[in-house]
Amino acid sequence: MNIPKPLLLTGIALLIFAFGMAINEALTKSDVETAAKVLGIDFLDDDEIELALPGLERQRETLQELGQTPLNNGLSPTLIFNPVLRAEQLPASKTVSAPAAPPPLSSPLCADGGWLKWMTVARLGHLIRDRKASCREVTEAFIKRLKLKAPELHCVITLTEERALARADALDAELAAGKYRGPLHGIPYGAKDLLAAKGYPTTWGAAPYKDQTIDVDASVIEQLDDAGAILIAKLSMGALAWGDVWYGEMTRNPWDTEKGSSGSSAGSASAVAAGLVPFAIGTETLGSIVSPSTVCGTTGLRPTFGRVSRHGAMALSWSMDKIGPITRSAADAGLVLAAIANYDPRDAHAIEAGFQYEWPTTRVKAGTRLGYYKSRMERDYPFRSQDSTALEVLKELGYELVPIELPEEPNIGFMLNVEAAAAFESLTRSNKDDELTRQIANAWPNAFRTAHFVPAVAYVQASRLRRQLMEDVDKAFAEADVDAYVNPSWHSNSLFITNMTGHPSITVPNGMNEEGTPTSITFTGKLFGEQSLVNIAAAYQAATQWDDLHPEGF
Repeated sequence: MNIPKPLLLTGIALLIFAFGMAINEALTKSDVETAAKVLGIDFLDDDEIELALPGLERQRETLQELGQTPLNNGLSPTLIFNPVLRAEQLPASKTVSAPAAPPPLSSPLCADGGWLKWMTVARLGHLIRDRKASCREVTEAFIKRLKLKAPELHCVITLTEERALARADALDAELAAGKYRGPLHGIPYGAKDLLAAKGYPTTWGAAPYKDQTIDVDASVIEQLDDAGAILIAKLSMGALAWGDVWYGEMTRNPWDTEKGSSGSSAGSASAVAAGLVPFAIGTETLGSIVSPSTVCGTTGLRPTFGRVSRHGAMALSWSMDKIGPITRSAADAGLVLAAIANYDPRDAHAIEAGFQYEWPTTRVKAGTRLGYYKSRMERDYPFRSQDSTALEVLKELGYELVPIELPEEPNIGFMLNVEAAAAFESLTRSNKDDELTRQIANAWPNAFRTAHFVPAVAYVQASRLRRQLMEDVDKAFAEADVDAYVNPSWHSNSLFITNMTGHPSITVPNGMNEEGTPTSITFTGKLFGEQSLVNIAAAYQAATQWDDLHPEGF
């Protein structure tokens, strides 16, 4: 690969700048040689270094000025990632819609408070629509649950009780006047605390921002308001969206409160699993919906990149961040996604793509093709027994399992760290990153600093390899002739690859491990194929009942 020398010299300037040399200290030949050694640049001779020194000096001054320029976290770069390779990958319609009423009941309703906590959104929707419970009663019940149990799990950062009760009363008044907003009318929920909500702190789970207030409602919260849902809590998250440790504590897994819930949508999965909220909003950049959903036994839907607006959300990686629901059923996940999938141009990466959600059917047409990641699922790995059993269930349901193979992933994971380091450069330069709880090699402070040593050329080349990966995954779907495939949630490269390509997935519980905590399996789909994923997951859940298990003591 031939890279122009001026571009690589820019990388040297970046590295010299990253070393923190005083701006008035002249660069020397030795400085350049050291920087080149770190960057792996081995083609510069003495004359070329001398020739480059004046330009490197000027570049260093420019970089110093750039590093001191204040930039709002929400300001997106002009480099816009789009997972769409061809126009035909987009849905034919741009309309976004959801069912007007809850689905038919499969069993009688029970409004007893002891059962209320485990009701799906769909069942709660019947309870409210049929006036068996008011919006305020349901909201108060879940706020009470949060006050009682959240301290044990460390899953709540801020209760939004005043806002919630006022909203519940207004929604009850609408019902009395004959206005019904749909199945989310009066349903309480929690939001990961990287989503802004007017009048409340938005802490990003990190000590340097624990008093931060952003006086807007995130687009997702606006849309859920319109659908009738009620925000009752800002839920915990790993600091700046890594892991399950925040400035207050470690978010706990309700199945084993000595262990963490995983993350970074830590509180969202923990609260749903413990019956503290009917659903929650999480985000994923590289596993932050899949991982806590696996550990806590919830259903996590990661949408296609660009389907859901990130306006009002903390930016970690502009080209990878995705917002999606964490629920107790696949049907609920699809419903919530339909409520938050409206196009919003305030997110520069948003894609206008229709989603006409329909309640899933559990009937499978015999011979329906479904891929499975054959080479990875035949290996020896944790959860293999549960995953193998899941494949048998899918066969019994009528699916024809078709082998699919993904390409080998390129070594481009540093793209995430580079974007994250840009998003939080001011934190690094101010040394306020020292206030973050986790100060180890595998944590944000060190990752941010290290990312400053990545040349711009390398980021661009990685982006080109990412494009090739997108094309290769598209080809894999076409060759297998499937709309979706089954894969291990953790133990394959599918998680990394599809977060890089922007494909959607849904993760559902599929058993218990020897330690008594849940396991999961993941269904991954074509771009904008969330309805198909919900249908598959719902059929699987109807046949297995793993989603009906709940942790003791909650």
